[in-house]
Amino acid sequence: MSEKVRLGSRNVAIVGPYLSGKTTLLESLLFVTGAITRKGSVKDSNTVGDSATESRDRHMSVEISTACAEYNDIRFTFIDCPGSVEFAQETYNALMGVDAAIVVCEPIRERVLTLAPLFKFLDDWEIPHLVFVNKMDRANIHVLETLHALKAVSSRPLVAHQYPIMLGEQLTGFIDMVSEQAYQYHPGAPADPIPFPEHLKEEEHTARAEMLEALANFDDHLLEELLEDIEPPQEEILKDLKMELGADLVVPVFFGVAEQDYGVRPLLEALLRESPEPETTAARRLKGKPSNTPIAQVLKTFYTPQGGKLSLVRVWQGKLTDGIVLNGVRAGGIYRLMGQQQQSLNEANAGEIVALSRLEGIKTGDTISTERPAELAKAEHLEPVYALAITPEKRNDEVKLSSAITKLLEEDPSLAWEQHGDTHEVILWGQGEIHLQVALDRLRRKYNLAMSTHLPQVPYKETIRKPVTSVHGRYKHQSGGHGQFGDVFLDIKPLPRGEGFNFKETIVGGVVPRQYIPGVETGVREFLVHGPLGFPVVDVSVTLTNGSYHTVDSSEQAFKQAARLAMQTGIPQAQPTLLEPILRVEVTTPSEFTSKVLQLLSGRRGQILGYEGRQDWQGWDNITAYLPQAEMQNFIVELRSLTLGVGSFHWAYDHLQEVPEKLAEKVLASNGHSNNGNGK
Repeated sequence: MSEKVRLGSRNVAIVGPYLSGKTTLLESLLFVTGAITRKGSVKDSNTVGDSATESRDRHMSVEISTACAEYNDIRFTFIDCPGSVEFAQETYNALMGVDAAIVVCEPIRERVLTLAPLFKFLDDWEIPHLVFVNKMDRANIHVLETLHALKAVSSRPLVAHQYPIMLGEQLTGFIDMVSEQAYQYHPGAPADPIPFPEHLKEEEHTARAEMLEALANFDDHLLEELLEDIEPPQEEILKDLKMELGADLVVPVFFGVAEQDYGVRPLLEALLRESPEPETTAARRLKGKPSNTPIAQVLKTFYTPQGGKLSLVRVWQGKLTDGIVLNGVRAGGIYRLMGQQQQSLNEANAGEIVALSRLEGIKTGDTISTERPAELAKAEHLEPVYALAITPEKRNDEVKLSSAITKLLEEDPSLAWEQHGDTHEVILWGQGEIHLQVALDRLRRKYNLAMSTHLPQVPYKETIRKPVTSVHGRYKHQSGGHGQFGDVFLDIKPLPRGEGFNFKETIVGGVVPRQYIPGVETGVREFLVHGPLGFPVVDVSVTLTNGSYHTVDSSEQAFKQAARLAMQTGIPQAQPTLLEPILRVEVTTPSEFTSKVLQLLSGRRGQILGYEGRQDWQGWDNITAYLPQAEMQNFIVELRSLTLGVGSFHWAYDHLQEVPEKLAEKVLASNGHSNNGNGK
């Protein structure tokens, strides 16, 4: 019997906060299924999950990693996802292609809150998920408190699939809540059945009743049995668990110690028995009549030093074959991934997650097919919240920077870059300090581009406070032959904030000929690019009121120079003042941290506009404020520090505002300008 016929499949993402033990759990899953013969460790940087160089250097996952294992005639494809909030885009993209997710967490009540954004994403997309409470061997654990905290951050009811058996602070076994059979753990071996611990009978009975009541909310027959005190058959309970997990109606909870393989086999059995088949997931995602037309979706893009571009895809329908043309692009090889290792395949069938080579022009999230399919839903790109200005250490490298960054953004869509129009800096945007450092490491390692970095400059502007009239500018130059002569009088006035620049003329009697007036406007505009305080001048009206010309020596160029001289004289007399960009910021935070976030904003010269409960997020607030752009640098770092890493914000430019006098003095001093003429 061929492997294609023999093996079914399940695609499972392993997700959860940083340090919860996801990569260790993957290593244990691979070990107990026989996919690997020896377990690695994150500390020793030899795990299958943390196979990327940047991951091993930091002892943390910075991108998804894929591994396969076979268990009871099912091929599991596990996707180990980063836990740091700075790499959440990787996790969200991967979740769009799986049948179920294992949410890994520690038995620490205070850290459970960090799961809230992840639970919200899973429930919004109705992705079936289980919880694996890891590290049950640590001191001072509180199982009931952890469960209570988990219920508070999940919009779906949690059902305890197991009841842990503890000896002091050590996890020694579990009671299966379906069969009510107790088991004892053994390091490196399957758990053995043991007699039911009588001292846990009352607690287990209460927990099991809660599980059955939760399942009965979606099964009238089970509800009738419970009301009539009829013990439901195990088969019915398992059927309900499968149905309700598959529809993302309940969240089963398991306990264990991944490092010792405790709880890993029961978790695997539940995935085998209760997680939805790929066909079920595909029917929900495709929302149409199934056919044999190949349809797949890109979950991740890699650029490898040896093989070039690799696209990790979920095959939703049909079959992919070597050399298939998808979206007009001929694919190269088909590969099954095991960390960094690649196994070449001739074909990939519906339900599989494989890598395709050389899909040029196709990006993460794209739907690909031999025909023109409707685009499948994909995770939204996270808005950037942290920036660095970057410059190649070698000037000759500037020409290849654009191409390298384009590839970098293909691998990681949560990065962005721009060449700022005012400061002329190349700015790399991302999700935090570590995120950008990883991106810079990749630029150096993959593309031999070493970068210097600094915090981006604030794009200050300047304006004027009072009008000045009849400012004279005369340009006269004689150097043999025709000379140069231009003579103008200008009125300079401030405009309301946000009006920009306005140029007019009130010339009478041809004292300045029409053909020279465009030169006057050009001279004014060129001066405003760099005002007396060192920044672009905005919100200014300039009117040409008078002047004179020479029939031989005048030219448009001469009037341009005359206008510059007039502006050079007039603007300092008009009380120039410094302006800073103000952003409208919307901060989201758990309500328990709202007061701290309000203090953070106020301490950064923020103007609080108001706050209210966050829609569809129970126990969360939205805070709206105006915040100077100068105060945004490192804002995300402090915000996350105050909110257990889950606070976030959106921002948009709103308006310009005068800089307070003392701060303006510091800005001008650092920019090499005195405060003379600032009018403060």
